[in-house]
Amino acid sequence: MAGSWDESHELGSQSDDSFQFERQHIEPIYDAFICPLSKQIMKDPVSIENGQTFEREAIEKWFNECRENNRKLVCPLTLKELKTTDMNPSIALRNTIEEWSARNEAVQLDMARKSLTPGCPEIDTLRALRFVQYICQKNSRRIIRNADLIPMIVDMLKSGSRRVRCRALETLRIVVEDDDDNKEIMAEGDNVRTIVKFLSHEQSKEREEAVSLLYELSKSESLCEKIGSVNGAILILVGMTSSKSENLLTVEKADKTLENLEKNENNVRQMAENGRLQPLLTLILEGSPEIKLSMASYLGELALSNDVKVFVARTVGSSLINLMKSGNVQSREAALKALNQVSSCDPSAKVLVEEGILSPLVKDLFAGPNQLPMRLKEISATILANIVTSDCDFDLIPVGPNHQTLVSEEIIHNLLYLISNTGPAIECKLLQVLVGLTSSPVTLISVVSAIKSSGAINSLVQFIEAPQQDLRLAAIKLLQNLSPNMGQELASSLRGSAGQLDGLIKVIAENIVSSEEQAVAVGLLADLPERDMGLTRQMLDEGAFEMVIARIKMIRQGEPRRSRFVTPYLEGLVRVLLRITFVLQNEPKAVSLCRDHDLTGLFTELLANSLDNVQMVSAFALENLSLESKNLTKLPEIPPPSVCMSIFPCFSKPQVMTGLCRVHRGACSRRDTFCLLEGPALRRLVGLLDHTNAAVVEASLAALSTLLEDGVNIEQGVAVLMEAEGIKPILDILLEKRTENLGRRAVWVVERLLRTEDIAYEVSGDPNVSTALVDAFQHGDYHTRQTAERALKHVDKIPNFSGIFPNA
Repeated sequence: MAGSWDESHELGSQSDDSFQFERQHIEPIYDAFICPLSKQIMKDPVSIENGQTFEREAIEKWFNECRENNRKLVCPLTLKELKTTDMNPSIALRNTIEEWSARNEAVQLDMARKSLTPGCPEIDTLRALRFVQYICQKNSRRIIRNADLIPMIVDMLKSGSRRVRCRALETLRIVVEDDDDNKEIMAEGDNVRTIVKFLSHEQSKEREEAVSLLYELSKSESLCEKIGSVNGAILILVGMTSSKSENLLTVEKADKTLENLEKNENNVRQMAENGRLQPLLTLILEGSPEIKLSMASYLGELALSNDVKVFVARTVGSSLINLMKSGNVQSREAALKALNQVSSCDPSAKVLVEEGILSPLVKDLFAGPNQLPMRLKEISATILANIVTSDCDFDLIPVGPNHQTLVSEEIIHNLLYLISNTGPAIECKLLQVLVGLTSSPVTLISVVSAIKSSGAINSLVQFIEAPQQDLRLAAIKLLQNLSPNMGQELASSLRGSAGQLDGLIKVIAENIVSSEEQAVAVGLLADLPERDMGLTRQMLDEGAFEMVIARIKMIRQGEPRRSRFVTPYLEGLVRVLLRITFVLQNEPKAVSLCRDHDLTGLFTELLANSLDNVQMVSAFALENLSLESKNLTKLPEIPPPSVCMSIFPCFSKPQVMTGLCRVHRGACSRRDTFCLLEGPALRRLVGLLDHTNAAVVEASLAALSTLLEDGVNIEQGVAVLMEAEGIKPILDILLEKRTENLGRRAVWVVERLLRTEDIAYEVSGDPNVSTALVDAFQHGDYHTRQTAERALKHVDKIPNFSGIFPNA
């Protein structure tokens, strides 16, 4: 046992430190106390046949070795043969040793107590702690408790020495091992809180010792609640189990500690809140009805990530659905709230559909108020609204007793009835259900058919004026989804005297910063039939276009705060403004508005926008405006010739009119006659002919083709395009054949270009253009073939027989 504290070892060895105390005897060790075999102080001395005394365990081992090795049974001291292995306890000696040990341990404990006080040298404190460990491992933990050493060891956790703190944590773990009384002492005061603080300590060794100590303490059910009540304890432990920087032993101890803490329901809730959901889910699956209710209620309050929602749906989705179908209102409410939380992402919603949630959900919605309170119907409607956004075959999944689906006419009619006869909260959720069902082309047609048969479109339009923003937004989204199939019905309803059109316009103009509601509202208005004269006139009367122009200009100048909805909002505004260009021929007020606000200039500026849809719509608007130029241009008045000039015309000179438009032959301007030749419109349209988006190219080409229309000076129109370097891009479009519509438009424009002899001569030498025209002549529709034929005649690829065969 000889040895001393070795400074080269950070924490030393247990035998080294405990020896420093063991050798401090109040009286010497008598030779009779030492076992001749083990060389240790005897605990259970026995005498054998010849009167020699040994430690029972040591002499039994000697006798066993003699038998196993077939040796003679001899005394290990005298080596004389023995006749028997009988052993007699040396009671007097044992009592003497125990008394001697007790007197010495008292001295040693007193030394330890003195060393476990502030200000003692570090080396003494470390040895004292190691001695306490030694005493505990001799199964004498009661002695430590009775000596009131546990609070003193706890105080050592506040030491400035890291080595002392580590050994104190280690010692406390040994002190409480398999000793509930010592654990209870540890639970007093702020001891547990102090230990928990070490979990977030920088030094890994202290964290390891703290986790090991908490693991021992967590074996006591009464202490589980105490540990869980320490703020941050469970959060840190959960974090340690998923940490990649901790060593495996620490992670394992943290995990086992959490497993012990699961005995307490509050701890389970904390674990769930901090991302360890499995214990809570297990209680939902296996707990008593009361515990299932409690855990389901708490699950409904948690904020879950999408991945976790999928995991929860797969684990307890079926159990929650069964709980939802129970007759107990509290259980149903708890289950519905949990399902509402879990269903709010598409993958988890799809799992719930597979688990069979739709049928009981629809049944709850249509149940009478006596069967299910309205507040729970609202949750059911919210869950259904979540679910219908997922990618499921809702037209195939039965939800009713007669195999109805969500898009069956009867189900849609019932939903529409509820929408008209419940409060705003549930109406909003049910409208969101219809929004989800109409977002898929597969289910849209069935919903449209059911709405038409119910005559509910006017009722739905009325929600545009609802005071609740979320209700308005849901209604406008639904109407926008319906507009491609019910555009005329919607336009007629909005034109009514109820003021819904005015309400829609107010929504669009409401905020300075564009919102989702504004973007959806302007999208709905833009989707309505653009040639509906009645709707456009009403919009003119209500000042809608002036508001739209102002908002477009505000966005172009830069919103006070950019919104993520500014792109769809701007695109919708530009599409709404396009409407005005379709009524120019029949509506003088529209012409005046376009002049007053210089819409040709505005749409020309929008060609420079980076959004494809804005460029495309602006080009279409310029096409409509330019088509009207020939009707608005002021043709010059030529004065009648004088009498002399009439008699002698050879002496007269033809009058030359200056300042006239080359294409439209009259006085033109961008603002008054919407002429494309003034300003940068022509150059920008030509620049868009090589755009990567074929729709933008087609719209730009359509606008440029207005310079070659019947009723204008086509020859000058061609000249203008040549000067703008637009001929080659147009021919390239013909050669590329990007889309069928673009091909038809290109053939028409090229035929007009080829009416100019210089271009026809130059193109006749390009076999690619001729091949493209021949292809259009052979494979195009009737009108395209006719146009291609005329173009081929211009380049002499098809004989022109008009000069050979006189007209009949």
